Amino acid sequence: MKTELSLALIGGGNMANALASGLIGRRCAAGNVHVIDPGEAVRARWDALGTTTAAAPDARLAECRVWFFAVKPQVMAEVVRQCRPWLRPDTLIISIAAGIPGEALARWLGADGQPYARIVRCMPNTPALIACGMTGMAALSGVDASDRALAEELLRAVGEVIWVDDDAAIDAVTAVSGSGPAYVFLFLEALIAAGIEQGLTPEQSRQLALGTFHGATQLAALSPDSPAVLRDRVTSKGGTTAAALAVFQDRGLPDIMREAVDAAARRAGALAREFSA
Repeated sequence: MKTELSLALIGGGNMANALASGLIGRRCAAGNVHVIDPGEAVRARWDALGTTTAAAPDARLAECRVWFFAVKPQVMAEVVRQCRPWLRPDTLIISIAAGIPGEALARWLGADGQPYARIVRCMPNTPALIACGMTGMAALSGVDASDRALAEELLRAVGEVIWVDDDAAIDAVTAVSGSGPAYVFLFLEALIAAGIEQGLTPEQSRQLALGTFHGATQLAALSPDSPAVLRDRVTSKGGTTAAALAVFQDRGLPDIMREAVDAAARRAGALAREFSA
């Protein structure tokens, strides 16, 4: 195990917990992790794991090679400014806070006219809590190849990653995968309810819906064919699947999905402008 890497988790909530569960013991020792959180109960939980903790940013930050910012966007600017005195030239900043553009982070961390650009902005999603997350990542200009490799290695502790070009693309990531689990849960909720209406028990309908969704997504992930081709293969002309899909098409499901994702992306952009003002 490599133990030389030291991490600061600024915000000790669920996503920080998910990252730590994938990293402690594999990429770093618990004693090399410093957690900053104002919550006494939160800090007690981290203390029990063997990390160091603090209620507010402190000098221990200067010893940490990587800072993960995982706080609510409403308090991000103030928290970043509190951390800034302990920033070193080689500190890699990884932000997993929603709605905060990389440019704003660079401005808050830097001096007047000299933004700090060694920053990777990430948008994970909630399946990261079970190491099945999907994270979009965008690097600012100060991030070199070794920093990118390190950031990717760390985020892979909670799932898969993709790199995108900029904050606008992170807004799209937010709309597709950041918010995406809620779309899936809504679909599952509706499918389970429909099964119950057809006479299945709630448990039977739940098991059938979850198993079908899991199997279908695994097939789509492993198959070289597109989802459209896979859909065609299970749709016999005049059959049951065709009857169901005709309802989806008549009700405009593809258009609804496009409009929903567009609404999420536009809202992500609006929140970014609000929180970075």
